[in-house]
Amino acid sequence: MNNKLKQREKWYWLLVALVELVLFISSSMTYKQQTSVPFLQRHLGENNRPFYDFLNSFGFQYGSKYQSVKNDGYINFVEFLIRKTAHFGTYFILGLFLCLALYTYFKHNSFLKIFIPWMSATGLAAFDEFHQGLTGGRSPMVEDVILDSVGALVAILLTVLIVYLLKKRQKKLHPFSMEY
Repeated sequence: MNNKLKQREKWYWLLVALVELVLFISSSMTYKQQTSVPFLQRHLGENNRPFYDFLNSFGFQYGSKYQSVKNDGYINFVEFLIRKTAHFGTYFILGLFLCLALYTYFKHNSFLKIFIPWMSATGLAAFDEFHQGLTGGRSPMVEDVILDSVGALVAILLTVLIVYLLKKRQKKLHPFSMEY
């Protein structure tokens, strides 16, 4: 299993770089360049509101603002959820590839297999928010760094667990093999 990870390491680093490139480009764009509100208005307009009843039934505090359909309107609340899901999802993918790229460097230390990629992703999230703060019409948020960090951590924990289970299965199937 470790040999396979080591052989694919350069591809994982390439994927880390690609995710970072996407994040850099995204945080370089103004809100107006990036907004999906016009698209959502065209496709979800007044007559087509899937999940309206569900989304209208809850709200939550995010940063200094209470987010809800009542406060933001249906379209803006949907866009907010999409944007925050994109934060979580992008850093989930980044955490996955960072974990796989760094996995073989910490052969016998499970803590470092989790901690180093997680802190790397969290640092990248903080830098990305700082970069976003230099872009007009955008403001950096600590809450976004936390959301990004949690996305990365979930992916890293799942990756470590899956690799552990695969190694355990491989050991059971091939008890005398030297590769684990």
